[in-house]
Amino acid sequence: MAPLPCSLQHEDALRSKGCQVVAGVDEAGRGPLAGPVVAAAAILPAHFAHPVLRDSKKLTHRQREKLYLELTSAPDICWAVEAVGPEEIDRINILRATHEAMRRAVARLRFTPQHVLIDGLPVPGFPLPQTALVGGDGLSYSIAAASILAKVTRDRLMQEMDEVYPGYEFGRHKGYGTALHLERLRTHGPCAIHRRSFLPVQQALLPLA
Repeated sequence: MAPLPCSLQHEDALRSKGCQVVAGVDEAGRGPLAGPVVAAAAILPAHFAHPVLRDSKKLTHRQREKLYLELTSAPDICWAVEAVGPEEIDRINILRATHEAMRRAVARLRFTPQHVLIDGLPVPGFPLPQTALVGGDGLSYSIAAASILAKVTRDRLMQEMDEVYPGYEFGRHKGYGTALHLERLRTHGPCAIHRRSFLPVQQALLPLA
Protein backbone atom coordinates (compact mmCIF):
# COMPACT_ATOMS: atom_id res chain seq x y z
CA MET A 1 0.00 0.00 0.00
CA ALA A 2 1.39 3.41 -0.95
CA PRO A 3 2.07 5.79 1.94
CA LEU A 4 -0.50 8.50 2.57
CA PRO A 5 0.57 11.89 1.23
CA CYS A 6 1.17 14.85 3.50
CA SER A 7 -2.06 16.63 4.39
CA LEU A 8 -3.96 18.42 7.14
CA GLN A 9 -5.88 15.26 8.04
CA HIS A 10 -4.63 15.14 11.62
CA GLU A 11 -4.97 18.89 12.08
CA ASP A 12 -8.52 18.84 10.71
CA ALA A 13 -9.46 15.97 13.02
CA LEU A 14 -8.31 18.02 16.01
CA ARG A 15 -10.11 21.13 14.75
CA SER A 16 -13.32 19.12 14.45
CA LYS A 17 -12.98 18.45 18.18
CA GLY A 18 -12.58 22.12 19.02
CA CYS A 19 -8.79 22.54 18.86
CA GLN A 20 -8.53 25.41 16.41
CA VAL A 21 -4.84 26.20 16.99
CA VAL A 22 -2.72 23.15 16.17
CA ALA A 23 1.07 23.24 15.88
CA GLY A 24 3.43 20.76 14.30
CA VAL A 25 6.81 20.15 15.92
CA ASP A 26 9.94 18.45 14.62
CA GLU A 27 13.69 18.48 15.21
CA ALA A 28 16.94 18.25 13.29
CA GLY A 29 20.31 17.18 14.57
CA ARG A 30 19.83 14.44 17.13
CA GLY A 31 22.43 12.18 15.53
CA PRO A 32 25.41 14.43 14.71
CA LEU A 33 28.61 14.49 16.74
CA ALA A 34 28.80 18.28 16.72
CA GLY A 35 26.60 21.33 16.81
CA PRO A 36 23.18 21.98 18.31
CA VAL A 37 19.94 20.08 18.12
CA VAL A 38 17.32 22.37 16.57
CA ALA A 39 13.55 22.17 16.95
CA ALA A 40 10.86 24.09 15.14
CA ALA A 41 7.13 24.61 15.60
CA ALA A 42 4.67 25.70 12.91
CA ILE A 43 0.99 26.62 12.86
CA LEU A 44 -0.49 26.54 9.37
CA PRO A 45 -3.76 28.13 8.23
CA ALA A 46 -6.82 26.01 7.60
CA HIS A 47 -7.06 24.64 4.06
CA PHE A 48 -3.28 24.92 3.60
CA ALA A 49 -1.96 22.78 0.76
CA HIS A 50 1.36 22.50 -1.04
CA PRO A 51 2.49 20.37 -3.99
CA VAL A 52 6.02 19.78 -2.65
CA LEU A 53 5.99 20.07 1.13
CA ARG A 54 6.81 16.79 2.89
CA ASP A 55 9.53 15.17 5.01
CA SER A 56 12.61 17.39 4.69
CA LYS A 57 14.88 14.34 4.29
CA LYS A 58 13.12 13.52 1.00
CA LEU A 59 13.74 16.94 -0.50
CA THR A 60 16.81 18.40 -2.15
CA HIS A 61 18.81 21.21 -0.59
CA ARG A 62 17.37 23.65 -3.13
CA GLN A 63 13.80 22.54 -2.43
CA ARG A 64 14.32 22.93 1.32
CA GLU A 65 15.76 26.42 0.92
CA LYS A 66 12.85 27.47 -1.32
CA LEU A 67 10.29 26.05 1.10
CA TYR A 68 12.01 27.72 4.04
CA LEU A 69 11.67 31.09 2.31
CA GLU A 70 8.02 30.43 1.49
CA LEU A 71 7.16 29.34 5.04
CA THR A 72 8.99 32.13 6.83
CA SER A 73 7.67 34.89 4.56
CA ALA A 74 4.00 33.83 4.59
CA PRO A 75 2.08 36.20 6.90
CA ASP A 76 -0.53 33.58 7.82
CA ILE A 77 2.02 31.01 9.05
CA CYS A 78 3.11 31.20 12.67
CA TRP A 79 6.50 29.61 13.34
CA ALA A 80 9.41 29.53 15.76
CA VAL A 81 12.80 27.81 15.97
CA GLU A 82 14.98 27.07 18.99
CA ALA A 83 18.33 25.32 19.47
CA VAL A 84 20.04 23.55 22.36
CA GLY A 85 23.82 23.64 22.12
CA PRO A 86 26.43 20.92 22.63
CA GLU A 87 27.28 21.88 26.21
CA GLU A 88 23.67 21.46 27.31
CA ILE A 89 23.38 18.27 25.25
CA ASP A 90 26.36 16.86 27.15
CA ARG A 91 24.90 17.94 30.47
CA ILE A 92 21.35 16.57 30.14
CA ASN A 93 21.75 14.03 27.25
CA ILE A 94 20.57 14.31 23.66
CA LEU A 95 17.03 13.01 24.19
CA ARG A 96 16.27 15.51 26.95
CA ALA A 97 17.96 18.26 24.95
CA THR A 98 15.74 17.45 21.97
CA HIS A 99 12.63 17.61 24.11
CA GLU A 100 13.81 20.89 25.65
CA ALA A 101 14.36 22.40 22.20
CA MET A 102 10.81 21.37 21.25
CA ARG A 103 9.37 22.97 24.39
CA ARG A 104 11.29 26.19 23.75
CA ALA A 105 10.18 26.36 20.12
CA VAL A 106 6.51 26.01 21.03
CA ALA A 107 6.89 28.58 23.81
CA ARG A 108 8.20 31.12 21.27
CA LEU A 109 5.15 30.90 19.01
CA ARG A 110 3.04 34.05 18.79
CA PHE A 111 -0.04 31.97 19.62
CA THR A 112 -0.26 29.22 22.20
CA PRO A 113 -1.42 26.01 20.51
CA GLN A 114 -4.34 24.09 21.92
CA HIS A 115 -2.73 20.87 20.69
CA VAL A 116 0.66 19.87 19.31
CA LEU A 117 1.48 17.22 16.72
CA ILE A 118 4.98 15.87 17.38
CA ASP A 119 7.07 13.81 15.01
CA GLY A 120 8.14 10.52 16.56
CA LEU A 121 7.34 9.42 20.10
CA PRO A 122 5.51 11.26 22.90
CA VAL A 123 7.52 13.86 24.82
CA PRO A 124 7.31 13.30 28.59
CA GLY A 125 6.16 16.32 30.55
CA PHE A 126 5.27 18.38 27.49
CA PRO A 127 3.33 21.45 28.67
CA LEU A 128 0.53 21.13 26.10
CA PRO A 129 -1.74 18.33 24.87
CA GLN A 130 0.16 16.34 22.27
CA THR A 131 -0.23 13.64 19.67
CA ALA A 132 2.92 11.81 18.59
CA LEU A 133 3.05 10.57 15.00
CA VAL A 134 5.79 8.19 13.93
CA GLY A 135 6.80 9.37 10.48
CA GLY A 136 4.74 12.46 11.08
CA ASP A 137 6.86 14.63 8.82
CA GLY A 138 5.51 12.58 5.93
CA LEU A 139 1.89 12.71 7.13
CA SER A 140 1.22 16.15 8.57
CA TYR A 141 1.81 19.42 6.75
CA SER A 142 2.42 21.14 10.09
CA ILE A 143 5.13 18.68 11.12
CA ALA A 144 6.64 18.74 7.62
CA ALA A 145 6.83 22.54 7.79
CA ALA A 146 8.55 22.29 11.18
CA SER A 147 11.00 19.76 9.77
CA ILE A 148 11.97 22.17 6.97
CA LEU A 149 12.42 25.06 9.38
CA ALA A 150 14.55 23.00 11.76
CA LYS A 151 16.68 21.36 9.06
CA VAL A 152 17.47 24.53 7.11
CA THR A 153 18.21 26.48 10.29
CA ARG A 154 20.62 23.83 11.53
CA ASP A 155 22.32 23.41 8.15
CA ARG A 156 22.92 27.16 8.01
CA LEU A 157 24.34 27.17 11.53
CA MET A 158 26.74 24.39 10.62
CA GLN A 159 27.76 26.25 7.47
CA GLU A 160 28.69 29.17 9.71
CA MET A 161 30.67 26.82 11.95
CA ASP A 162 32.58 25.70 8.87
CA GLU A 163 34.10 29.18 8.75
CA VAL A 164 34.82 29.27 12.48
CA TYR A 165 36.42 25.79 12.53
CA PRO A 166 37.63 25.30 8.92
CA GLY A 167 39.62 22.14 9.58
CA TYR A 168 36.51 20.02 10.13
CA GLU A 169 34.52 20.82 6.97
CA PHE A 170 31.26 21.16 8.88
CA GLY A 171 29.69 22.67 5.77
CA ARG A 172 29.96 19.32 4.01
CA HIS A 173 28.83 16.83 6.66
CA LYS A 174 26.91 19.16 9.01
CA GLY A 175 28.43 17.43 12.04
CA TYR A 176 27.19 13.93 11.23
CA GLY A 177 29.57 11.01 11.80
CA THR A 178 30.66 10.58 8.21
CA ALA A 179 34.00 9.05 7.27
CA LEU A 180 35.29 12.54 6.46
CA HIS A 181 34.20 13.94 9.81
CA LEU A 182 35.69 11.01 11.75
CA GLU A 183 38.97 11.43 9.89
CA ARG A 184 39.10 15.15 10.71
CA LEU A 185 38.13 14.41 14.29
CA ARG A 186 41.03 11.99 14.65
CA THR A 187 43.41 14.46 13.02
CA HIS A 188 42.42 17.63 14.91
CA GLY A 189 40.68 16.32 18.01
CA PRO A 190 37.34 17.72 19.19
CA CYS A 191 36.59 21.43 18.90
CA ALA A 192 34.29 23.58 21.02
CA ILE A 193 31.08 22.49 19.29
CA HIS A 194 31.69 18.73 19.50
CA ARG A 195 29.43 16.72 21.79
CA ARG A 196 31.84 15.27 24.34
CA SER A 197 29.25 12.76 25.60
CA PHE A 198 29.11 11.01 22.22
CA LEU A 199 31.31 7.92 21.94
CA PRO A 200 33.18 8.78 18.71
CA VAL A 201 34.16 12.13 20.20
CA GLN A 202 35.33 10.45 23.41
CA GLN A 203 37.36 7.99 21.36
CA ALA A 204 39.06 10.86 19.55
CA LEU A 205 40.34 12.07 22.91
CA LEU A 206 42.05 8.77 23.70
CA PRO A 207 45.80 8.47 23.01
CA LEU A 208 46.73 6.28 20.07
CA ALA A 209 47.90 2.80 21.08
